[in-house]
Amino acid sequence: MLDFLYQSGWGAFTIMLLLQIPFVIVFLSIVYKKAFVDSAPSATHPKKFSRVEVTWLAFAGAVFLLVNILSISYMPMVSTAHAAKSGQAIQEVDVTARSWSYDISERTIEAGVPVRFSAKSADTMHSFSVYHPDGRVLFTMQLLPGLKQAASTIYTFTEPGRYTVRCLEYCGIVHHGMRDELVVVDARG
Repeated sequence: MLDFLYQSGWGAFTIMLLLQIPFVIVFLSIVYKKAFVDSAPSATHPKKFSRVEVTWLAFAGAVFLLVNILSISYMPMVSTAHAAKSGQAIQEVDVTARSWSYDISERTIEAGVPVRFSAKSADTMHSFSVYHPDGRVLFTMQLLPGLKQAASTIYTFTEPGRYTVRCLEYCGIVHHGMRDELVVVDARG
């Protein structure tokens, strides 16, 4: 279930609704009450307001922490650390982005083998974004020109298929055509 929440646009939309709907309900009930039921100045003691504010902020803070704690395993740094710590051999793939193409050292990758993508930009700001065959963005790296060290992430593809690589950082007039492909093959054959 958590994969749905953290790896799709509908999951992000669902989280947003779960966080926004209670706020909207409380807000509209207060506005309705003050506009139509009791428009006189409030007789509530200021200390009660403080308790309500502290309770509401504590609830919002707890929900924020819970969502962030549950999303930790989906962060690229965490999956990179797990892959590096596993002791499994890591395939190295070097990527250089330039207007309007990628130089990729290896385009064929085995499913189940961790791959370290080391990417850099040769001219302007680019990104290296890999899409699953079904259209989901698996990961993205922002590539800044002039850096001495390449951006790096480790990713393990689980399914064979053709994975699209796109630049998501506007890089000039032919930005829309800056795409490439990775082919992930089954490790058994």
